[in-house]
Amino acid sequence: MEPYALLTFFLTAAVLVGGAIAFAYYAAPSLPGLVKSEPYECGIPTEGPTWIQFHVGYYLYAIIYLIFDVETVFIYPWAVVMREIGLTAFIEILIFFTILGLGLLYAWKKNALTWE
Repeated sequence: MEPYALLTFFLTAAVLVGGAIAFAYYAAPSLPGLVKSEPYECGIPTEGPTWIQFHVGYYLYAIIYLIFDVETVFIYPWAVVMREIGLTAFIEILIFFTILGLGLLYAWKKNALTWE
């Protein structure tokens, strides 16, 4: 590997990304107006204040859901190669389920799953 290959790679990436952002900034049409700056909710005019503060429990619940939802995606590749790998894959998925179970138990003990 050449001594400056990594530096060249990052500089090229920075120039290309910066150029794309600058091009989008200057080439995009900008027509601000009163109607465009109003809050919009599925075609229905908003009623009451539009900037309200949500309870932090909603975000915590959503993050926990996303974590467990994304982790279950890893079960499919495991199921595909289970017969080829054998006992090693089975032990690894048991470790994986144990870690997921401990995370769920932790969230349960912290009352993160209660909807209030």
